Amino acid sequence: MVTLRALGPDAAAALTRIYSGASIQHTTGKPLTLDQAHEKIRTALARATENPRAQWSWAIVATDEMIGLIALRRRTPSLGTLSYILREDTWGNGYATEAAQHVVAFASTTGLERLEGMHHPDNPASGRVLTKTGFTRTGTCDRRIDDGTTAAYQVYALPLLYAPLGR
Repeated sequence: MVTLRALGPDAAAALTRIYSGASIQHTTGKPLTLDQAHEKIRTALARATENPRAQWSWAIVATDEMIGLIALRRRTPSLGTLSYILREDTWGNGYATEAAQHVVAFASTTGLERLEGMHHPDNPASGRVLTKTGFTRTGTCDRRIDDGTTAAYQVYALPLLYAPLGR
């Protein structure tokens, strides 16, 4: 079972552990430094005060330990994107799927009408997370990767039914 919690200054060391090793092979490929982790937290806290809110970031917590990060970004008034990263020693336990389900339920209260997610072609496990969460594969999107080449990222979408909080 996972819970989501707001990021706080105490999360920096956990973020450096999450953003390392195999977990980052399909992202930047570069480990997060402690200074970069603190900046990521400062940015998340600042974005939490924006109105209208454009981004929500949560720590993914399992067994009282931060094991990942999940974010919801408002791209347009009706479109949001979902992204997540887990520490590699926690893969395969359903944590990303459970966290994504929590965020989808929350997204349904924000006025967003559609969510999208994507993953690197060499990371099919991330596609399984999206599919288990209710997303449907809609195609591919060529994205430039660190070595200067492009990769055909798999793109997924999920229509949302708006349900205001408290109802």
